[in-house]
Amino acid sequence: MSTARTALDELLEPVGACLTPEVAERLTKLRAPESVQARMEELARKSEEGTLSDNEREEYDAFVSAGNFIAVLQSKARRLLKDRPV
Repeated sequence: MSTARTALDELLEPVGACLTPEVAERLTKLRAPESVQARMEELARKSEEGTLSDNEREEYDAFVSAGNFIAVLQSKARRLLKDRPV
């Protein structure tokens, strides 16, 4: 795990502690709309090709940051659901 991802995980620990099972369940099911996924894939391809404009780089970085944020929250939600008493 990257240092930034570890720091984000630590920063969001108190948020994870606030999750109810219902909210955790909803978080685990979050998915980006198809239009957003398509745009992310297009920007990823252009990034790999080295053809992103400055505005596209900013947009792509925002998508990556948001994706990391959501992934950490989803991880915390899955852990809460796994660890809760049945």
